[in-house]
Amino acid sequence: MSAPRILVVDDEPAIRRLVCRALERGGYVVIETGDAKAAMIEAQRLPDLVLLDLGLPDRDGLELIPLIKPLGLAVIVLTARDDSGEKVAALDLGADDYITKPFDTEELLARVRTSLRHQSAAIGQRSRLVIGEIEIDVDAHLVRRAGAELHFTPKEFDLLAELARHAGRVLTHSHLLGTVWGKAHLEDVEYLRVAIRALRLKLEADPARPSLIRNEPGVGYRMLAEH
Repeated sequence: MSAPRILVVDDEPAIRRLVCRALERGGYVVIETGDAKAAMIEAQRLPDLVLLDLGLPDRDGLELIPLIKPLGLAVIVLTARDDSGEKVAALDLGADDYITKPFDTEELLARVRTSLRHQSAAIGQRSRLVIGEIEIDVDAHLVRRAGAELHFTPKEFDLLAELARHAGRVLTHSHLLGTVWGKAHLEDVEYLRVAIRALRLKLEADPARPSLIRNEPGVGYRMLAEH
């Protein structure tokens, strides 16, 4: 099987070199470009994943996400912008994940592996999800931890299943609220906080120091893919 092809889009040559070397070390085939126009040409050649900087010289990277995603490509945003609103916008536009500069190359490779795994495995279609010692049977509405059955309200279960389907990825507050509670509740973040607290009480070894469901401040939540 051929190595996955990754398109790196960043206008800073030093960042491109760092990212490309890390990806090549990880066994990936790398294509690189420094502007939006060239990025769209390369995206049409259908790489497996796009690492996309938002601060491009000829176009805002946010504008490229809805153009790239219909091609069926995974997109991870690389950004120096620390504004949570930008991160939420990128995720709501369809980005699979985001990494804030400066970043650790090992974390970058881990995020790439997770996004590629989601692309190839179609996790959202599975009826049985396993995260570490937690097993979720979506069809039967059953959750077990180390073989012991746990009990959840319907909303708690739906929230847990959505997080597990996308383990390793950040899901925004609005995505989770819209999926679990409906579009009329996109602003009801307190609903989400209460349900997350309940999940942690039932799933985490130490709910005060969660290791399974992580908060992404101002953005949303991420369930760790490996726990």
